[in-house]
Amino acid sequence: MNNLNPYQQYRQNAVMSAGRGELTLMLYDAAVMHVKQGIRFVEDKNIEKAHNAIVRAQEIILHLNETLNMEYELSKNLALLYDYISRRLTEANIKKDGQILAEVLGLVEELRDAWAEAVKLAGPAPAANL
Repeated sequence: MNNLNPYQQYRQNAVMSAGRGELTLMLYDAAVMHVKQGIRFVEDKNIEKAHNAIVRAQEIILHLNETLNMEYELSKNLALLYDYISRRLTEANIKKDGQILAEVLGLVEELRDAWAEAVKLAGPAPAANL
């Protein structure tokens, strides 16, 4: 029996039917969402929720980094950027610093927007994993 609510069922279907390019875009969207949550929770001084949101964003960045195809120069550059983002997220989490999170948010949104454009240009075929 399926115990998912309609929204959860929709999300599960979207993930199951998405190509690799769309899945990567979903990960970027989730990272953006978690960084924004981290900012809001830091502002609200909700330390536990801020920590959890920041850690979730770090996990997504780590996953994106681990799935890079290092045969490409672009992937090597992305790995350096992901490493920087991860270090900044760690610092933001230790200090509960919303300004650092805002910096990270800008970087992740730029990556997400660039990836969205690449997926759009690639058309219906799955985008290559960089």
